[in-house]
Amino acid sequence: MSVETLPERDLTEPWLVLGGRELTSRLLVGIEQYTEPTVVRQVLEVTGSQIFITTVDPDNRRSSLLLSDLDDELPLDRYLWVGTTSFARSADSAWRTVEILHDSYGIEVFKLDVRDGTNLPDNRATVQTTGRLREAGYEVLPFILPDLDTARALESLGCSALRVMAAPVASGRGVPDPAPIRRIIDEVGIPVVVEGGLGSARHVTLAMESGAAAVLVNTALVQAKEPLTMAAAMRHAVAAGRLSYLAGAMPGDEIPTT
Repeated sequence: MSVETLPERDLTEPWLVLGGRELTSRLLVGIEQYTEPTVVRQVLEVTGSQIFITTVDPDNRRSSLLLSDLDDELPLDRYLWVGTTSFARSADSAWRTVEILHDSYGIEVFKLDVRDGTNLPDNRATVQTTGRLREAGYEVLPFILPDLDTARALESLGCSALRVMAAPVASGRGVPDPAPIRRIIDEVGIPVVVEGGLGSARHVTLAMESGAAAVLVNTALVQAKEPLTMAAAMRHAVAAGRLSYLAGAMPGDEIPTT
């Protein structure tokens, strides 16, 4: 096998077309928690992320970076703008967030989060809200608990990709049970992004080895002692996990043998 035909080429080929753009980076980064525009620029550059995720809090409970400040720091037109409803705790709140982001910035692609009082995805409300968004012509990336029936329902609605929770958001628990995620990956015909609880490069590698098309990280970078170093680690972990998946890693024995 020549160098030119090594599977590394998979890492530079598009895995998703979103908002008319081909995405090759399999590392998506949330930036809602940052307070310094310079850090946002550095994190996006180090991770190689091609999307810029922005949001508003329709209930005015949280503040976020001003886009004018970010525009002074990085070329926002270089990125695909994706709106997120991560502050929403109801379907109505998610819809209001979408309306504000669309009316203010013309955003057509949405990372849909509809969470319940425990901060976990509300699968039923997510399906209902996705249907409403799709009818309005938006591209949707919904966040769900790993349930195959929900995944199939969202695929049938024409979602661009699915975001499946590995562990509770910001928990740092990694991927405690990859089996239901693998089942969704095997059964649906659209890309699956794993997120939630990915607190280290090891967690990211496991998610990618499970067959995820991509991962989304946020808190792991914000809370790392060296966020930019962790960002670099995550980027390498995505590549290592993807190549390991393509290679067909050997199964492990429960009992050591000689």
